[in-house]
Amino acid sequence: MVNEIKLGLDTFGDVTVDADGRPLSHAQVIRDVVAQGVLADQVGIDAFGVGEHHRDDYAVSAPEILLAAIAARTERITLGTAVTVLSSDDPVRVYEKFATLAAVSDGRAEVTLGRGSFTESFPLFGFDLADYERLFSEKLDLFAQLRSEGRISWEGTTRRPLVDAEVFPKTEAGTVPAWIGVGGSPESVVRAAQYGIPLMLAIIGGEPARFAPYVDLYHRALDELGVPQLPVGVHSPGFVADTDDEARELLFPHFKANRDRIGKERGWGPATREQFEAEADHGALFVGSPETVATKIAAAVQALGIDRFDLKYSNGPMPHAQLMHAIELYGTEVAPRVRELLAERA
Repeated sequence: MVNEIKLGLDTFGDVTVDADGRPLSHAQVIRDVVAQGVLADQVGIDAFGVGEHHRDDYAVSAPEILLAAIAARTERITLGTAVTVLSSDDPVRVYEKFATLAAVSDGRAEVTLGRGSFTESFPLFGFDLADYERLFSEKLDLFAQLRSEGRISWEGTTRRPLVDAEVFPKTEAGTVPAWIGVGGSPESVVRAAQYGIPLMLAIIGGEPARFAPYVDLYHRALDELGVPQLPVGVHSPGFVADTDDEARELLFPHFKANRDRIGKERGWGPATREQFEAEADHGALFVGSPETVATKIAAAVQALGIDRFDLKYSNGPMPHAQLMHAIELYGTEVAPRVRELLAERA
C-alpha cells in the first residue's frame, strides 16, 4: 500500500468571492476550476475530481466539459467526477461522454457514480423523487453492463429497453474506470462489490476510523463473490495553509457559510466554532499545516487500509488564491510527507 497510495483533490466548483468579498460569476469560477486542475497536475497530484450540482451556489453542472478543458492543458493527472449523479442522467450518455474524455485525455478519465447529496437535478430533468432508489439501482445496472463495451440487451422500468445495442466511442483500455460513491450504507457497499466496481467512501463527519467496518464488508463481499480485491478510496473535506492557526482561521468563516446555507435548507442549526474545532481535531476535517494534514491522512489510510485519499479542498466561498495555495502545498508537501509516514510505519 505504501507504494500504491494515490492522493487526489476534489472540488464542487463552489461559487467563490473576490478580495472584497463579492461573489464571482459562474463563468469566472469555472475558469478558476480549470486553473486549479492545471496546477494540481503541475505539482504532482494523482487525481482531480469535479462534482456535479444544479444550484446557484455551485458553478459546475457539466463536469465533463471542465475535465476536457483541463485534459487539454495537463499531461499526467487522472481526471474524474465527484460525483456524477447517475440517477438523473442517462447511463448511455454518461458512458459516451467519459469514453470521449478518455480519448481526449489519452486514457486519464474516470467516473465516480453516485446519487448526489442534493435533489435539484431530479425535477430539473423530469424525474420523480419517489423513484429515488429505483432510478439509481436500474441505471447503475445498465452502466455496469455498458462497461463491457460489447453489444448488450437490457430492460428496466426507468427507460426504454436496449436490444443488441452498442455504444461508441470505444476506449483504448477496453472500459471506462469507475468508482461508486457511498456515504455509509451497507447495502450500497455490497452493491459496489456485486458490480465489481471500486468503492469511494464519502467521509464528511466523525472519526474516519469508524468507517473501517464498511471497508471490511466490501472486501468480504468481494471474496464471497469470487471477485479479485479492488481499490477503496476516501473523499473528505479539508484545507491546507502554512500553519495550523492560519488554516483554521482562513477556513472557518467559509466552512460556516457553506454549512449554514445548506443547514437552513435541511433544518440544521448554525455551525459553531466548537463543532468546527472538534471535526478538525478528531473528525473528518483535514485542516492545518502540511505536516498536520499529512499526519492525519496517513493515520486514516492506515486505519482503513485504503488505496486512495481525495481531499475536497473547495470550501464554500473561499477565494481562488487561497485554494491555489492549498493545492500547491498539498502536491509539494502533503503528498510526499504522507508517503514518507506510511513508509516509516510499514
